[in-house]
Parts: sequence; C-alpha cells; structure tokens
Amino acid sequence: MSTWKIDKAHSEVQFKVKHMVISTISGVFNEFDGQLNTEEDNLDNANIHLSIDVQSIDTRNESRDGHLKSDDFFSANNFPKIEIKVENITKESDEEYTLHSKVKIKDVEKDIQFNALFGGVIIDPYGQTRMGLEITGKLNRQDFGLAWNATTEAGGLIVSNDVRLIGNLEFTKA
Repeated sequence: MSTWKIDKAHSEVQFKVKHMVISTISGVFNEFDGQLNTEEDNLDNANIHLSIDVQSIDTRNESRDGHLKSDDFFSANNFPKIEIKVENITKESDEEYTLHSKVKIKDVEKDIQFNALFGGVIIDPYGQTRMGLEITGKLNRQDFGLAWNATTEAGGLIVSNDVRLIGNLEFTKA
C-alpha cells in the first residue's frame, strides 16, 4: 500500500453557487489536507481522505465569508472541518472515474458521487512521484443543514441549493 500526500502548493478546493439565479459566486477553501492510499500507481482499489478547514473559506468578500462561517451556514466554531472520504472508486475509462464518497458537513454525513479525471502519474525533475486528479461534483446544501436563504422580489432564491464542488488535487508519493 502506498500513501500519497496532497501537495497544497499545487492543489485547490473550490465551490460555485448561483446567486439570485442570474450569476455564479465562486469561492475556495485555502486550508485543507488529505491523502490518497493506493495499491499501485493508479486509482484501482484506492481510497482518499480530505479534510477542509471551514474557517479558511474565501469568496473575496469578508462580509460574505463571515456570514458563511456563522450559524446561518457552516457554524464554523462548532463544526470546523468538512470531511470527505472516498472508499470506493469505479473506473469508467482510462481517465474517468466515479468516486463514491461520504461527505460530512456540520454533523450530517451523506453519500455523494464525484466525477474524477485522472491526470496520470509522473516523476518530476526532483525524483518525486506525482499523481493528479480533477474532481467535480454537486451537493444540495440543504441536506447538510446549510439552510439560510431569502427570496428575490420575483420569488427566486438568493442562494441556490445546489453547490458545485471542484478539487484540483496533486499528490506526492510518500
């Protein structure tokens, strides 16, 4: 079994959510950690664990970030981490995989499927073995108790319930 650590300098965890139905707001989590465990240098029989620091949320708007950390959304002081555990991976093609995951936000854990594009494995100029993954998926924030909302004059939601998640992850073999 090989252990791979996330190379934080070459990885990012993003999210996107519709605002007032007409535009998309993007954000990132600046602090996260995790590892990938494999039997070989591929995703066959692999598992992934990702831990995301909620306090590191960054939408480039301090007021919005504070609201997202509040009890209206993440309740970051009480639930400081988002946990994602991938324990089953289905190979769809040489580059495409489905990640069968458990996502825990606040005190709620749900099964979520993510799509993954396998970027491959290389040995960098310094002799370090690296693996790349681009992970995308969607969840309903209401399922996790992130329930605050308001409606526009026309009756649309201020914040969509659907949240798209994007992880561009580069791992180094330990």
